[in-house]
Amino acid sequence: MFNKKRQKKAIRLEKESRLTMNFRGRRLILLGLFIFAAIALVFTSVKHQIFEKNFLQHEGERRHLRNVVIPAHRGRILDKDGQILAASTPVSTVWANPKKLVLDYKQRRELAKLMGWNSAKLASKLRNQKKSFVYLAKRISPEQAANIKAFIRDKKNKLRGIGLEPAYRRYYPDGEVFAHILGFTNVDDKGIEGVEKVKNDILKGQAGKKRVIKNGRGQIVKEVEIMYPAELGGDVQLTLDRRLQYLAYRSLKKMMEKHRAKAASAVLLDVKTGEILALVNQPSYNPNGLKSSTDAMRNRAVTDSFEPGSTFKPLTIATGLESGEYQPQSKVNTNPGYFMLGRYKVSDHNPLGIIDLTTIIQKSSNVGAAKVALSLPAETLWQSLKNFGIGEMAKSGILGESHGRLRHYESWAKIDQASISYGYSVAVTTLQLAKAYAVFATDGLNKNYTIYQNHKSTKAAPRVLKESTAKAVRLMMETVTQKGGTATQAAIDSYRVAGKTGTSKIRSKSGGYGGRRYYAVFAGMAPVSDPRFVMVVAVREPRAGQYYGGQVAAPVFAEVMAGALRLYNVRPDKNNSPTLQVVQVNPKQ
Repeated sequence: MFNKKRQKKAIRLEKESRLTMNFRGRRLILLGLFIFAAIALVFTSVKHQIFEKNFLQHEGERRHLRNVVIPAHRGRILDKDGQILAASTPVSTVWANPKKLVLDYKQRRELAKLMGWNSAKLASKLRNQKKSFVYLAKRISPEQAANIKAFIRDKKNKLRGIGLEPAYRRYYPDGEVFAHILGFTNVDDKGIEGVEKVKNDILKGQAGKKRVIKNGRGQIVKEVEIMYPAELGGDVQLTLDRRLQYLAYRSLKKMMEKHRAKAASAVLLDVKTGEILALVNQPSYNPNGLKSSTDAMRNRAVTDSFEPGSTFKPLTIATGLESGEYQPQSKVNTNPGYFMLGRYKVSDHNPLGIIDLTTIIQKSSNVGAAKVALSLPAETLWQSLKNFGIGEMAKSGILGESHGRLRHYESWAKIDQASISYGYSVAVTTLQLAKAYAVFATDGLNKNYTIYQNHKSTKAAPRVLKESTAKAVRLMMETVTQKGGTATQAAIDSYRVAGKTGTSKIRSKSGGYGGRRYYAVFAGMAPVSDPRFVMVVAVREPRAGQYYGGQVAAPVFAEVMAGALRLYNVRPDKNNSPTLQVVQVNPKQ
């Protein structure tokens, strides 16, 4: 009995000993594993932190280091007094990485709404998963940018792969008043119309580049270095006077509404300095981004040519005086108020009888002008018109200038030579006609006129008329604005004004002149004693009843010219008017 107890005890002790040995073994194995793991971690840390530090830092930066363009600040466009006409303002551009940007239905709808789109448009922008970078919207407004930025940074959205970067947007303080001259830029801030296009290389500046580190959300967390800074674009200063541009724009727009005209343009020149002080068109458009028709964007003053009608008669009379065959008091028989050239009839509104050259201009006699032109060789008339700049670009530096139309004299028939004398079978732009009239204002010099301050010609202007001829025709044109003339509404208190009306029928597509479609034109200058300004107003298809140049265009001329004379403190000359009869043309001068 006693032995059995001892035997059981021995067996129990042996079992306990074996269990203890198994536990110890497992414990040692587990402890060994922990020690090995700790050693491995320490070794790896030492390896990464010490031996591979530079390599890993480079790889990390390579994956998050980006080169970012620093947009260049586009230069300003200024008027002649330094007033800002166009400037660039800071805005934002929204970009996205389609591979990383994940939007649920609600987020896509909200983001699209903030961008002014629908969900379908946003989805189409993000559809290409092969691209890692796309622009969603360029040059958005500061308010819109702030709302989108708040949406992106909202922790509830947890968005990655979308952000905003700085950019610039062009702003035109005067809107449509200067639109046709200034033009506009595209979404990449590149000039594509007007001065913005012509002077793009000066205005655009040079974009810079910097190296930055971005986080996983694409946000810049550190600027590493400026690789090269952005260079500011240069300024461009124009000859346009903001005050006169506004005055001309307002007057032309008021006339458009009153006479229900289809289109109109006006040009004001300073003949002393060679500057274009105002150039406006109707209809106009807003270059700040509102959608406009292509028709409204045309700079009609330099692109649209038209038959100038009777405004051409002073050029014809000047040619006659230059020939030596005529004096201002020379008589022309216009009886019985018309004559025939084959099957074509040249006629006046009313029979004027035997009249002098001054009356041809004052009463606007087609018969008188045609007879003067036909008495001269065709080549003489053609060369004279070429000297005035007809058929050639005005070389003002304005984009889109037209040559107008002046066929070579060898292709003229007699009716062509006659009709050209009173402004048909020939075409000019508003600017070309103003430049031609400036020859009379400068006593016979054909100057170049520009819209750029630093492009004013320093060369002596060629003489194309004798001084006596220019003065004589100028005095003849003064009678047009006086009692008995066709443009009494062009007269200005305290100043002597010279000019000529023109009312030409518009040729139809079929080639005829049927229908009641007219161009109403007035071209003139002031003050007559020593001209400072020349202005032309051309109105296409006035449709409210009145359509003569003296009724439609002359009042616009008077309002703007009066403003120019007073703003520039030009001395009044109303009481210093010589007698026409004593003015003679000196053939040898």
